Amino acid sequence: MTVQQQIEQKLADALAPAHLEVHNESHQHNVPPNSETHFKVVVVADGFASQRKVARHQSVYALLGEELAGPVHALALHTYTRAEWQERFGEAPMSPPCLGGSKAEASQGGGDPA
Repeated sequence: MTVQQQIEQKLADALAPAHLEVHNESHQHNVPPNSETHFKVVVVADGFASQRKVARHQSVYALLGEELAGPVHALALHTYTRAEWQERFGEAPMSPPCLGGSKAEASQGGGDPA
């Protein structure tokens, strides 16, 4: 399991987030290729409702103590409640409905006439 997967699993299990993103940003730093040392985490969880930002970060640090003591050098945290997330970013847009067709049809001349 990669470090990124470990972070995702621990946060998902402990926080039951409504939204979770874990981005490996190591490639943006002076580290060897394929490193897992720098991460950005965006987590939206109802459990943050009674916590200030510092307490939220401390709870994430506690969950990821093993990773922070080892391979992870930097962790950028963005923690939100559901209400904060919706106020800041709104709802995720729905995907448009499928209009039919397939790649096979397009290759046989049945695709877009343009």
